[in-house]
Amino acid sequence: SNPLLPLPVLQAAHCQMIKDLSACLLGQNLRVDCRYENKTDNPLTYEFSITKDNRKHVIHSTISVSENIYRSRANVTMHKNLVCLHLQSFTTSDEGIYMCELRATNDYTGNQIKNITVIKDKLEKCAGFSLLIQNTSWLLLLLLSLPLLQAVDFVSL
Repeated sequence: SNPLLPLPVLQAAHCQMIKDLSACLLGQNLRVDCRYENKTDNPLTYEFSITKDNRKHVIHSTISVSENIYRSRANVTMHKNLVCLHLQSFTTSDEGIYMCELRATNDYTGNQIKNITVIKDKLEKCAGFSLLIQNTSWLLLLLLSLPLLQAVDFVSL
């Protein structure tokens, strides 16, 4: 058998596969997680958009220009195998079909797109590590500031 046979198949599979798109509420903010399987080290570009009333609005993107109404409220964080959209002050007017689009530089296998319908009343609260980290940091800040507060009180006496 020819050991070189599988190579062309591997070449064709060089593409960012979006595995999962999920949305949740973190306080008043919407978080949309776009999980992917990384198959190349090439730089990754992304686009988060929303379709409502049959019109597409770009929320945050490295592919095209985002709309003003979203630009000030949105930011994106990138982790290993996860591109995460954070939209502040999420209201029912932000409901719609959210789309995550990923594209790897010099990847000719086309872009990866996945949709999720986001409705405020049906959103679950974000669980997991990010919430924990946020809460912990608040707690830590509080604990660290307690001696300071006491010191200030002491001085004013």
